[in-house]
Amino acid sequence: MKYIAIVTGASSGIGREFAYAIDQSMNGIDEIWIVARRKDRLEELSAQLKHHARIVCGDLSSRNTVNRISQLLNADKYKIRFLVNAAGYGVLGDFEKGDRKEESGMCDLNVRALTEVTHVCLPHMGKNSRIINLASSAAFVPQPAFAVYAASKSYVLSFSRALNSELKDRQIYVTAVCPGPVKTEFFDVAEKHGTRTLSLKKFAMTTPQVVVKEALRDSYAKKEISVPTTVMKLFRVMCKIVPHRIIIALTSGLYK
Repeated sequence: MKYIAIVTGASSGIGREFAYAIDQSMNGIDEIWIVARRKDRLEELSAQLKHHARIVCGDLSSRNTVNRISQLLNADKYKIRFLVNAAGYGVLGDFEKGDRKEESGMCDLNVRALTEVTHVCLPHMGKNSRIINLASSAAFVPQPAFAVYAASKSYVLSFSRALNSELKDRQIYVTAVCPGPVKTEFFDVAEKHGTRTLSLKKFAMTTPQVVVKEALRDSYAKKEISVPTTVMKLFRVMCKIVPHRIIIALTSGLYK
């Protein structure tokens, strides 16, 4: 039996930081499987990990990559200790003016791929296994100019909480991570059309290290939601108290 951790979106940002952190903190695993599109980035990461790293290079938007993960898992006796679903992207801008392929691509990667990867991994998980799904503070309330991304992350949050309840009898614990703006390559994609900039990030930005450290701590504590930074914790409370129509009306002021 081989004990493994699987990290998607491992080529950069939060996914890569999860791979580093799991590599440093978990001694009870034999391999870390790192999944992403960019092979050169994965090879660079692999060379920096002390655990053996299996590179799974492919686009999770394609079912071929998910099927490959399933085939690899079924080819040997693997037990997954940690599954981190960190692959995803967002694009800022009005939905009507957006590129149809990009808008639907967010659904494919942020929602469908995460769901399918989780489904193929669950038969290989057991007592005290952990699933960490990267949601977002955008999941707390609909966000104009980020409509599809926020909706996709609302799915991740809802799915994670429901799955956490379903799996309690198996003692498998699911945590949805809901950060605000993080200093990664995310905004290189999100702002690539140059139409709008998320001004909130100027005072709410945090680092992948902060997000991952708190996420792992909350996962070990069996919490269903992890919200790093005081600013985002306050935002979550506000979204529970203030009617969403008011927050939505104010949201346009965050973009300029």
